[in-house]
Amino acid sequence: MPVSRHPHAPGDIVTPDRDITHAHFRPGDQVVILKGTSGSELWGDAYKVVTPSWHTPTDEDGWRLYDPAGGARTYITAHPRYLVHLSSRCPDCLIYQQALRTYLVPRLVDADADVDCGWYSLTHLNQVVHVADARSGQ
Repeated sequence: MPVSRHPHAPGDIVTPDRDITHAHFRPGDQVVILKGTSGSELWGDAYKVVTPSWHTPTDEDGWRLYDPAGGARTYITAHPRYLVHLSSRCPDCLIYQQALRTYLVPRLVDADADVDCGWYSLTHLNQVVHVADARSGQ
C-alpha cells in the first residue's frame, strides 16, 4: 500500500516534549523513528544504533544510525527523542509509543492508505530533523 502525506495530518505534540537522554540508547540497539500510521498501528523507519554523533539541528548529543535498506542515506544522525526501541520493551519507549498512538490513530482512522505525517526531514548533512526542531534555513 502506498504511503501518502495525509492532507490533514495533525502536528506532533508528543515528540517535542519527550524527555529521553542520550544514555537511554546503546550501540547495537534496534530502533524505529515513528512517522505515521498504518491502519490502527504506528509505523516508521527502522535503524540500528551505531555510535554517538552530534545532532547539529538541536545542538545536542545524537546517535548515528545505520539504515539496512542502505542507498544514498545508509547512515543518518538523529536526536534520542525521535527514537523508540525495537530490540527491547523498555517502559520509557512503550509509554511514548502509547501516547503517540493515543494521540495520532484516532485522528487518522479513516485514512485509506499508510499515512506519513510529514514531521521529519533530512538535512544536507543526513541528519533527521523534526519540524519542532528545525531552525530557519534548514
